[in-house]
Amino acid sequence: MEGNKQFIIRIAAIVALGGFILGFDASVISGTLKFVEHEFSLNDIQLGWLVSSITLTAALGTFIAGPLSDKIGRRSVLKYAALLFAVSALFSAFSTTFTMLIIGRLIGGFSVGAALIIAPMYIAEVSPPEKRGQMVSFNQLNIVIGISAAFFTNYLILRLGDSDYGWVNTINLKKWNWRWMLGLEVFPALLYYIGLFIVPQSPRWLSMKGSLIEARQTLQRFVGANEAAKQMKSIEESILQEGKKEKVHFGELFKKNIRLVILVGIIVAIFQQLVGINSVMFYAPLIFEQTGIGTDASFLQAILVGLVNLIFTIVAMKIIDKLGRKPMLIYGMIGMASAMLILAYGFKTATYILDDSALTGLSNDVPIEKLRALEDQTFTSDLDFKAALSNALGDDKAKQYEAILVTAAAKMNSVLILCGILLFVSFYVVSIGPVMWVLFSELFPNRIRGLAISFVGLVNLTFAFLVQLVFPWQLSNLGNSLTFLLYAIFAIIGLLFIVAKVPETKGKSLEELEKLLVKST
Repeated sequence: MEGNKQFIIRIAAIVALGGFILGFDASVISGTLKFVEHEFSLNDIQLGWLVSSITLTAALGTFIAGPLSDKIGRRSVLKYAALLFAVSALFSAFSTTFTMLIIGRLIGGFSVGAALIIAPMYIAEVSPPEKRGQMVSFNQLNIVIGISAAFFTNYLILRLGDSDYGWVNTINLKKWNWRWMLGLEVFPALLYYIGLFIVPQSPRWLSMKGSLIEARQTLQRFVGANEAAKQMKSIEESILQEGKKEKVHFGELFKKNIRLVILVGIIVAIFQQLVGINSVMFYAPLIFEQTGIGTDASFLQAILVGLVNLIFTIVAMKIIDKLGRKPMLIYGMIGMASAMLILAYGFKTATYILDDSALTGLSNDVPIEKLRALEDQTFTSDLDFKAALSNALGDDKAKQYEAILVTAAAKMNSVLILCGILLFVSFYVVSIGPVMWVLFSELFPNRIRGLAISFVGLVNLTFAFLVQLVFPWQLSNLGNSLTFLLYAIFAIIGLLFIVAKVPETKGKSLEELEKLLVKST
């Protein structure tokens, strides 16, 4: 059995590398925003579009990847995803216009969508029931490692760009910092593509295609001969029942007998995004700059977000098959709502004052004399302060120097803001972050699993796209405090739904869950 365990871990590690690239690809953009915004003179909506564009095609990717994986296999879809990750990285890094950069991000989005649902689907299909939650969460672990790696490499590139090393000037690391941030992804993408050649096809997919002998042999390598025989019996019975039915159509997702599981999938998918995780992860440096700590410190604190994300994802992996899915969701939503209320309070109590010392400490290119009219005025709202800057400097100049001036003027408890964000991330990654994908791999019947996961994945990423798109607009028009208060309210609403409707799925085989959930709806 030890050999089986090592084989599962090795294969899961390779498959979950897609999660690493997904996390890296999604979060690396956070470090480029300030530089790309300046280079291409972007407004709030364009900035939001830059961040969210990858999620738009990721939503399409999830919808395509599930049915495609049923046709050509889970492994084959992941290979195509790896190649598209590499193409996206190179296209983005060499972009000369904003449109080219968007195209590069859109290409990467298809890979994100595919990796997001196919990697956990594959791992769920080869894992023993008692370890499935932990093994599927391994993909989430790789996602957060990728996120942490993106925050770290962004900070490293930023710091190296200011160094005196000769090779830094040779590769134009300071001038092309955002290009290097985006281009680094090509290396893990190619490594992933190569690694997938030693990953076997999913035994459940092989069974669906009639290759029962190969499926049994493959399954034995994962769970041993006895467990493989048991699972193959259940799989064959399931396939036999499916063979008596017509081809799966989209309308089957809304039949009465599976209405509950589809509803649970849709609502959980929506609230996983409405709590605001992608605003925090995609805009972390921007959020921290709003506290007045400066660019370097904001990048450094973003690394802390990545590390907390990593640590608590490991915690989640340890407890998910012990504590259960539903309790983790409940505790997590309570914690996230509390954290967002802390952030709303922290920004609500902030003040902004440009006194003489703050003005004289600004760089020479800042039009200080135009700002003298604001000297020693106290602003109790970030919106009022930014409006005053626009009146004094004009919209373009105010936008150009906004980060510098907020850093100079902001008076708030930045430690409280940092703690609120770290608390939010920690609760997210021990609850709805990994648990949602575990639920998706367990809730739906074998016959419609690929299509159902694609559909709820599409819903999830559609809302992710909207959250990411409007976040810069929210900060500019609603303000920091109200933005985070809205996320707290969404977390509370999500909590109420989870308590009322989400079933517990731990410790049961996929076939047992199908009989239980479909029969009971």
